[in-house]
Amino acid sequence: QVQLIESGGGLVQAGGSLRLSCGVSGRSLQYLSMGWFRQAPGKEREFVAATSWSSGTTYYADSVKGRFTISRDNGKNTVDLQVNSLKPMDTAVYYCAAARSNLFGLRHAEASSYDYWGQGTQVTVSS
Repeated sequence: QVQLIESGGGLVQAGGSLRLSCGVSGRSLQYLSMGWFRQAPGKEREFVAATSWSSGTTYYADSVKGRFTISRDNGKNTVDLQVNSLKPMDTAVYYCAAARSNLFGLRHAEASSYDYWGQGTQVTVSS
C-alpha cells in the first residue's frame, strides 16, 4: 500500500516562499506519476503541478507557472513543490497524489487519474 505524507506548509506573507515535500512509502517513486493539488475553502480541488513517471516531464496549472516548481528525487522517494512569490489566492490545503500508471496528456491534471492521496498540508498566505 502506497502512503504519502506531506510536510512544509505554514503561514507566510505575500511574496514569500515555502517548500512542500511529499514522502512516499510502499512503492518506488520511479514507478509512480506524481501530482500536487490544492483545495481552498468552499472551492473544488484543483490541479497545481505534476511530474510523469517515465520522462519526468513536468506540468503546471497556468495560475502557478513561473512561480512553482515540482521536482522528484527517486533515490529519496520524495516529491517536492517549491512555491515562490506566494499570493493570498494560493491559500489552500495542498495535497500530494500518486498514480500507478504513466499519465499522458490532460490526465495528469485530473484528480480521478490518481490512486493515492496524502492528508494535505495547509498553506496560508497573508496580504
